Amino acid sequence: MSLVLITGASSGVGEAAARAFAKTGATVILVARNSEKLHLIAKGIGENAIPAPCDAADPDAVAKMAVVVLKTHGSPDVIINSAGAGLWKTLQDTTPQDAIAMMNAPYFAAFFTTHAFLPTMLERKSGVILHVNSPACITPWPSSVGYAASRAALRGLHDALSQDLVRTGVDSCNVIFGKVASPYFDNNPGTADKLPALDKVLPVLSVEDCADILLKLSRRPRHTAIYPMTLRALVGLGQYAPALTRWLARQ
Repeated sequence: MSLVLITGASSGVGEAAARAFAKTGATVILVARNSEKLHLIAKGIGENAIPAPCDAADPDAVAKMAVVVLKTHGSPDVIINSAGAGLWKTLQDTTPQDAIAMMNAPYFAAFFTTHAFLPTMLERKSGVILHVNSPACITPWPSSVGYAASRAALRGLHDALSQDLVRTGVDSCNVIFGKVASPYFDNNPGTADKLPALDKVLPVLSVEDCADILLKLSRRPRHTAIYPMTLRALVGLGQYAPALTRWLARQ
């Protein structure tokens, strides 16, 4: 790979992925809203990291950013849709504005970014699109209505896109990570307390772990990738005993 575009690159998994891919010699396009932080991260990574400040949930902003990237650097070989946020609340405690914000990232951010670059990837007949997702896209837990809905929407985008991409040379991969030691829990106080008891049996991934996984998947993509392996087993249980899995998610 030579060109990797990462949304949500100003922190967490997105930032770690930018550093990991840059170490391979790839040119990395860093996309996020925080221009100052992006430039600092890019400076720390080196000359092959290019900051591209942009609100990925704004279709006009994404379109303008894409024009610049395509003209200056060409079409990405890899897109990592890592932009995402969310509040863990019940429906009655979720305002319409909260719901819209949570749908903006990850779902609309992934849709707009993919929409902007997919035509050139299809024309080239190669590329990998990695969507960073959550177990909530499969089995929600209590107090996660807006969050789970946005993650399920991202999964739906991937599933439908995968059908369209058959035999095109472009791959879409839904990457589901369990609990990640990232700034998310610091930025959203109280959310860790709402995790189901099942969370205690899952190893916690570091952002560097996630970045290494994304690097491997960019080289050998598959339809769905679930980490850690313990989570993979729980997801498998959900296919055979969905009622039991929903009960466990409430504990």
